[in-house]
Parts: sequence; C-alpha cells; structure tokens
Amino acid sequence: MSTFANHPAPATRSWKSLALIPALAAAALLLTPEIGRADPPIDQVYNVYCAQCHGLKRNGTGVNLPGLSVRPRDHTDSKGMGDTPDDELYKAIKEGGLAVNKSVLMPSWGAVLSDKQITEMVKYLRTVCHCGK
Repeated sequence: MSTFANHPAPATRSWKSLALIPALAAAALLLTPEIGRADPPIDQVYNVYCAQCHGLKRNGTGVNLPGLSVRPRDHTDSKGMGDTPDDELYKAIKEGGLAVNKSVLMPSWGAVLSDKQITEMVKYLRTVCHCGK
C-alpha cells in the first residue's frame, strides 16, 4: 500500500484551494464598508465595540470585567466623565488608554472607527454621563 494513498494528488489540492477564492472574496466584500452606506447609530457602535468592557448599562461592568486588572471607566459617572475633556476622550478612543496615561487594557479603535464615528462617540458619551460640554 502506498504511503500517499490518503493524500490527494497536488493538482487536486490546487483545485480545492482555488475553490476557496470566491468564498474569501465574498467575505472581503461583506467586511468592506460600502461607499455611501450610512454609519450605524452610535449607540449600536458602542454596544458592539465598547459594551464588553464598559457594559450595556455603560457603568464599567461589562462581561470582560472579571478578567480585567483595572475596572473600565464608568461612562455614567457625571463627575469623572465631566472632568475629562473631549479631546482626551477622543484620543483615548482613537489611540487607546496608554495614549492618555490610562490603562493599557483600553485598546485603540482608530483603525476600526472613523474620525467621524469617534467624534460622535465622544458626543454620545456626554449624553450617557449627563455632563455635556
């Protein structure tokens, strides 16, 4: 019995690999923003990207809390949020916590969110904390 009996011939493997190309192309199209497509509402963006740590109640009690060494910011805290300037919130979201001398556990979202979305997020956080500036 040949040791290659259970392995398809190289030509067969190539055709199977080629079959993945349309699937990968379709996935890329699904993940690429459409030109002219409206951004989702900012509260939904928060639910997708922020709530895991900051919580659905926006109070720093997300599902990731037990695994974190630092408690995430409570976005409902009027005093704490009110003391933080908009440009610092923007920078923390865009570049991550370390960029504003906060927790390294806060990731940078600049490669995921547009500048417009980050600006909208800062405005949204001001409504959450009832501390608009």
